[in-house]
Amino acid sequence: MEIIDNRAVKLRVRKPDRITEVIPKSKVLSEDDGVYEVLVHWGLEEMQVLKNLGVKNVPSPILGRYNWPGMYKPFEHQLQTAAFLTMHRRAYCLNEMGTGKSCSALWAADYLMSKGLVRRVLVVCPLSIMDSAWRADAFKSVMHRTVDIAHGARDKRKKIIASDTEIIIINYDGIEIVAEDIARSGFDLIIIDEYNHYKNAQSKRWKVMNTLIKNDTWLWGMTGSPASQSPLDAYGLAKLMNPSSVPKFYGAFRDSIMTKITQFKYIPKLGAEDMVHKLLQPAIRYTKEDCLDLPEMLYTTREVPLTPQQNKYYKQLKEQMLIEAAGEEVTAVNAAVNLSKLLQIASGSIYTNNKEVLEFDASNRLNALEEIIDESSHKVLVFANFRHGIEMIQRHLAQQGHSVDVIHGGVPVGVRTDVFNSFQTTNAPRVLVIQPQSAAHGVTLTAANTIVWFGPVTSYETYVQANARVHRAGQKNSCMVVHLTGSPVEDKLYRALEQKERMQDSIMSLYEEEIRGGK
Repeated sequence: MEIIDNRAVKLRVRKPDRITEVIPKSKVLSEDDGVYEVLVHWGLEEMQVLKNLGVKNVPSPILGRYNWPGMYKPFEHQLQTAAFLTMHRRAYCLNEMGTGKSCSALWAADYLMSKGLVRRVLVVCPLSIMDSAWRADAFKSVMHRTVDIAHGARDKRKKIIASDTEIIIINYDGIEIVAEDIARSGFDLIIIDEYNHYKNAQSKRWKVMNTLIKNDTWLWGMTGSPASQSPLDAYGLAKLMNPSSVPKFYGAFRDSIMTKITQFKYIPKLGAEDMVHKLLQPAIRYTKEDCLDLPEMLYTTREVPLTPQQNKYYKQLKEQMLIEAAGEEVTAVNAAVNLSKLLQIASGSIYTNNKEVLEFDASNRLNALEEIIDESSHKVLVFANFRHGIEMIQRHLAQQGHSVDVIHGGVPVGVRTDVFNSFQTTNAPRVLVIQPQSAAHGVTLTAANTIVWFGPVTSYETYVQANARVHRAGQKNSCMVVHLTGSPVEDKLYRALEQKERMQDSIMSLYEEEIRGGK
């Protein structure tokens, strides 16, 4: 297939009537020994018809008729991802985390909007990436489009959805609150990020979303790890995307890919993985290793709001610190101690003056961590500063069925060696939660390609050395570093780390900014 003057495609076929009878803007050019050259207008509708006729490798006109707006030139894999999405009304984007699939989807959506095929876009994603990923990427890639986040009180969400804003971003659980408003607001395209959240077809979340998807709705499901925990997870994903692709009832689907070995236990049949792969089509997938133009180390930040309980005590502690600062001179030591307490609250637990541990509701941050783990293609390293926080993380992840182990100052050296060896050489644990100072030097943990900072450190050297446990000789995969933040002091510390500052030298100024309320 050849593109001619950026206006038409030329292809060679044996039965040209199959094309010319259904595509008005096409014609036969010549014939040679029963093979015909056919010229077809290079438009999206014509290319979609060719694809439906079974023609392979049909190029989307976005590749030649779109100016790719934004601050950055798209990578080749982003061009191909956007092109694929424009060719499919229903599709899975299975690109790995860190490959820029949100920008690809936004460019594809913008192209469809420019052609009048889509009027409004609804992006459904985790709370933690509504602003830091989707809105930020929209401002970088399609800044000429109006974008807003439907979050907060119900009336606020309703007002935003009822507006003329072209791209609306909302979290999963926010859908139910304003489902009726969404249904009558003309969303032609729904993009669901981390699509695995819709694997359970019996959940209320799934059922509400299902009511919003009409026959002519464009729907793109995005996840780097489809059906990662069980082949059965594919049922809800496929039924939402294309109901006719799976049996009407879950039991029939289960029996087709699983073997019952006890009354309550099923195991995948031989070939179940291939069956799921065929089911989750049409799909495109790029891993970070496929994207040769990506840097070896990627950094991203997820904003995770503190829970109401965390917020309450965070504000109380700031007020107490302000009173102390007004009454007496604050030393660098006291400033560091108080900032550490704020970081502990943001991470979910704190030591009291009696050396007891007081835990807070840190469900938002724990859920965000779990989302990252589910999206990761390889093992995950989690750095958490405080021992009580490490134990809380371990308990939560174990309850959710993840294989997890921990390293902190209280773990004997011999045990640490065994844990590190297991992480590197066996399937379990998949997640290792570490106190940064306990693994800042010398240890190789290249079985992981994702690092999550549950909270920031105050030492740039520790930060760099901890990241180097994964990004070092022996690493075969591109790596991702994810910062979790939910408070002003964490934002400041992460910015300082990114700017390679020695925070010990500016701890007093950081303390002053924090207690005075500056951000």
